[in-house]
Amino acid sequence: MRATPNAAPPAPGPALLVIDMQNALVAMAYRASATVAAIAGLQERARAAGAPVVFAQQRDDELEPGTEGWRIVPELAPAPGETVVPKTAPDSFLDTELDAALSARGVIELVVTGFATEICVESTARQALSRGYDVVLVADGHTTSVRPGPGPYAAPEASVAHHNEIYRNLRYPGRRVRVLPAAEVDFGGRSPGDGSARAR
Repeated sequence: MRATPNAAPPAPGPALLVIDMQNALVAMAYRASATVAAIAGLQERARAAGAPVVFAQQRDDELEPGTEGWRIVPELAPAPGETVVPKTAPDSFLDTELDAALSARGVIELVVTGFATEICVESTARQALSRGYDVVLVADGHTTSVRPGPGPYAAPEASVAHHNEIYRNLRYPGRRVRVLPAAEVDFGGRSPGDGSARAR
């Protein structure tokens, strides 16, 4: 839809970002069903509140566009008109239209969910802060792969807990960083006159 010249800009507010919740990745995820359910609930509430729901979708040699593994899981399928941003790197902003899509919708706070905690979720959340967004990391809305036995990687439950704790204590000047369970995320948005809304 093309904006009319006199159209008012959208009021600043939050958006839900769903990162790489694709069939092949969710199939190897820790607490897959619970994470999908948490994100599905967030989607429902975001849509009811009129907040944007935006998807980042990885494409590479193992996730070829058009294949079943590349597709977003059916429980989290984008609704008509929602933005799906193709990406090829852990950082969902790198060489993509994500920043432009968020800016066009007046987004000032990004509610971050998806796969994998210490790779694409972490890379994208940090970049969001560097680009001027406030960030909510959904404590039960991100996950990582199941580890096959002992090894150099942290166990998935430890990795999720570690990153939640890091973000609880992360400080960025001029940004608000929060870690909230999905049940406590509010998509009510902010009006332009609200002092908590930060101009971008």
